Amino acid sequence: MSPRSYRMGQRQAEVDETRARIVAAARAHLAETGGVSLDAVARRADVARATVYYQFGSKVGLLEAVCDALAEQGGMARLAEAFTLADPWAAVDRFVEVMGGFWAFDRVCTRRLRALAALDEEVGRVIADRDARRRQGAAVLSGRLPAAPPDAASLLFVLTAFETYDALATEAEAAAEEGASGGVGDLTVATATVIRLVRAALVGPGDAL
Repeated sequence: MSPRSYRMGQRQAEVDETRARIVAAARAHLAETGGVSLDAVARRADVARATVYYQFGSKVGLLEAVCDALAEQGGMARLAEAFTLADPWAAVDRFVEVMGGFWAFDRVCTRRLRALAALDEEVGRVIADRDARRRQGAAVLSGRLPAAPPDAASLLFVLTAFETYDALATEAEAAAEEGASGGVGDLTVATATVIRLVRAALVGPGDAL
């Protein structure tokens, strides 16, 4: 490797490290405060505010990067597996499982991010674009089910929303605090309940699972 190539590689590694540090700072700030202040993120990441702008262009660009990081670390790449399975119900189950693992990865940050989307139009578009991809996947997988109801795609989309897993986990947590049965109230446990709900909602008349 030439000295110039080495310096370029080292420089790129430094840029990547700075970018990752800013994204981590944004996630932590969002989880703690429910908002995104570029000044606060820059201070937490120990960089200049101009560096945040240079790397991401805007608050929306930074939040796009946060979403990308959550998707990567939350295992969303595994979602492709669902579309390779021959059995349509196994494919739907895998879709539900992967979504549960993704939503569970950083539950607090995801909750804050989606709450912010309801208040901020720009952030709302970021989340809406990503939800649209899940809606498309739900349409493809539900379309493979035998004798599925006409609204199968919409049902699968709604039942695999973060809010569904989060609500089920919250109920399980409340039951556990009261000493009732229900298990640990985390989103991965809620996934089993979502699978049952999906199967009950999407099975067609006279269809057997």
